[in-house]
Amino acid sequence: MRLWRRKRGLNSEPPFLRGAGGILYNKPADAEIKNPVFVPADALEGALKQFFGYDRFRPGQREIIAAALAGRDVLAIMPTGAGKSICFQLPALLKPGLTVVVSPLIALMQDQVDALVDNGIGATFLNSSLDRETARSRQEAILQGEIKLLYVAPERLMGEVFLGFLDQVRSRHGISGFAIDEAHCVSEWGHDFRPEYRQLQTLRRRYPDVPMYAFTATATERVQQDILHQLRLQNPHRHLASFNRPNLYYEVRKREKQSYGQLLQAIRAQKGGSGIIYCFSRRKVEEVAGRLQGDRIPALPYHAGMSNDQRSENQNRFIRDDVQIIVATIAFGMGINKPDVRFVFHYQLPRNLEGYYQEAGRAGRDGEPANCVLFYNPSDIHSIEYLIDQKPDEQEQRIARQQLSQVVDYAEGIECRRTIQLSYFGEMFPGNCQGCDNCCNPVPLEDWTVEAQKFLSCVARCQQRFGMNHIIDVLRGSKNERVKKYGHDSLSTHGIGKNRSVDQWKLLGRSLLHQGLVSETSNGFRVLFLNDKSWEILRRQRKVTIAVPRRITGKAGTRENERAMVAELLFEELRTLRKQIADEQGVPPYVVFADSSLRAMAQQQPRTLGAFAQIPGVGEAKLKRYGSLFLARIEELAQSQIPASEQLSPPQTPELSALGSNTQQLTLQLYQKGLNIAEIAAQRDLRPTTIIGHLGDLIEQGADIDIDRLVSPEHQAVILDYLTQYGEDSLTLMRDRLGEDYTFDELRLVRGKWRQRL
Repeated sequence: MRLWRRKRGLNSEPPFLRGAGGILYNKPADAEIKNPVFVPADALEGALKQFFGYDRFRPGQREIIAAALAGRDVLAIMPTGAGKSICFQLPALLKPGLTVVVSPLIALMQDQVDALVDNGIGATFLNSSLDRETARSRQEAILQGEIKLLYVAPERLMGEVFLGFLDQVRSRHGISGFAIDEAHCVSEWGHDFRPEYRQLQTLRRRYPDVPMYAFTATATERVQQDILHQLRLQNPHRHLASFNRPNLYYEVRKREKQSYGQLLQAIRAQKGGSGIIYCFSRRKVEEVAGRLQGDRIPALPYHAGMSNDQRSENQNRFIRDDVQIIVATIAFGMGINKPDVRFVFHYQLPRNLEGYYQEAGRAGRDGEPANCVLFYNPSDIHSIEYLIDQKPDEQEQRIARQQLSQVVDYAEGIECRRTIQLSYFGEMFPGNCQGCDNCCNPVPLEDWTVEAQKFLSCVARCQQRFGMNHIIDVLRGSKNERVKKYGHDSLSTHGIGKNRSVDQWKLLGRSLLHQGLVSETSNGFRVLFLNDKSWEILRRQRKVTIAVPRRITGKAGTRENERAMVAELLFEELRTLRKQIADEQGVPPYVVFADSSLRAMAQQQPRTLGAFAQIPGVGEAKLKRYGSLFLARIEELAQSQIPASEQLSPPQTPELSALGSNTQQLTLQLYQKGLNIAEIAAQRDLRPTTIIGHLGDLIEQGADIDIDRLVSPEHQAVILDYLTQYGEDSLTLMRDRLGEDYTFDELRLVRGKWRQRL
């Protein structure tokens, strides 16, 4: 615990590592300290607050941490957002020695280490992105006992040279544990199998006394058993959390012909916030990203056809809030550690339900409300089926078709979306979640028994040898060559379904399949045949109800609890401050504070460091580093609230009343009276940058503001030329490219003018 002592000037172990009646854990046989160590039970919450700023554990965390401190192996299946990282990070801080974290992606390592360092914790990573000198320096820090958590990829970890280095670490300080993140990569049945993970079982043979902790967000029972076997976990503490993500709102919308306009409307309904749009193909990714850019929505593409450098740059710009949206194929997924994604849209049908759960699960990792919308059109099925047909192995084809059927069941299902999702992972859910479109807007059912009898009768008269499309052709009276070839134009069922459209018959056919009221061959030909339930319908012993499609409005873009206007304004101002700090430090904004912490600040409006320390996510390091900055901004915004004696005078024109918020209108009136920025700021007791922000927003909305009073025409011309040529970037990036002669205030004002022209 040298880092602890160095930071606090102590010569003893931290007090919560001593005492009786606590949690005992085992140490490596040749560790420096061989005596058992107890962690008092009531000290864990104190350590959680001290290092991470939280007052209480999330469900399951405490039990997992206790097992890790007791020296047990762990297998924890915890959905995204459940806080699995703390389950191995906190034990690493409370146990002597180094904890090695196996992580599959460089970006994931960087994000986790940034967050730990920002909390004042000794952490680092070693990977191929580092030059030789930097790597050597970090290894020396590890050998000196300054690092508690080391992140490393499995490929590097299992090299003989690196294992030799770990042997040195073990002899000097001890290895307290191996944490295997994304452990499903061990299993060939997992959705992201990584063959390199198979080699990790070597760790058990080489370090038999060092506990191993396996963590993943999703794993079926088959994958769990494979993890246990491959990692050689010994009598592990097993924790299987619910896969339910109550903060996520799930919705399926029928994708219309004018699908881009539908998508654009849905994005604008989110009213800001970061989002991910998943598309099926690289071509569609580029198309959607380009059209969004043309509609002044900051968006970037991400797919496997791009260079590594370009993908990395686009991902980093998204993570750091330089752009609002990333448009991606499934190449963008595992390891993305951005917790404040407010919406995930699937523009096309995903290939399987587990993949959809994972991809939609990128939203709302901070526990705040988020929207997951799937835009569905049955034509997507054929595109996926074509790819399935290209698979050389018949068993792979059958599995892929079954997975496709499951995701179609989800898209067309009338039950609670959570019930469908969670049943896939073997978890029972009673339904009525009030967090999906089917529960919030129940789909009306209609009795289609007569139509079902016609459909099934036609299947029977076609001798149960044809697929759905042919049956529909016969029902609608088609005289195409295939119908005539088999003489089906002379059947009694020929033409009896002209009153229904092709789409309506397809809807019925799929519903019959999903309800098990008709069967289909699994040999790839998809021939329909009758089963016992089919005959019950034909004998009038069973009724058939189906969901009638309609436009689903849902509640995307809404929030369960509306925030007060002042709190929302303060939240946005705090986000701006967070972004400025993050840009200065070169880290993603969420490393500074999570959205949930900013919302708590906006709602509680603390005025002292003591009150600020009670905000969730504010630990000792963040309190010291950021407390004064955020308190000053909170005080500033609180003072800017307009008292009763300072009400707005009637607007000069009807148009003025529609521009901006109340506080922006007051700024505009003072500006129109001839006051300059400094005078307005002094009269309103606000910072000049806040006044600039008001004016920039008002210029964008078309307010009558003479920008020549604020920015020289020469600077305006250069900034406008930049925006026209390169499009909208973050203010930090614009200033880096244009030079220090151009202030952030000028950039913000001219950007408002450019936006107003579009």
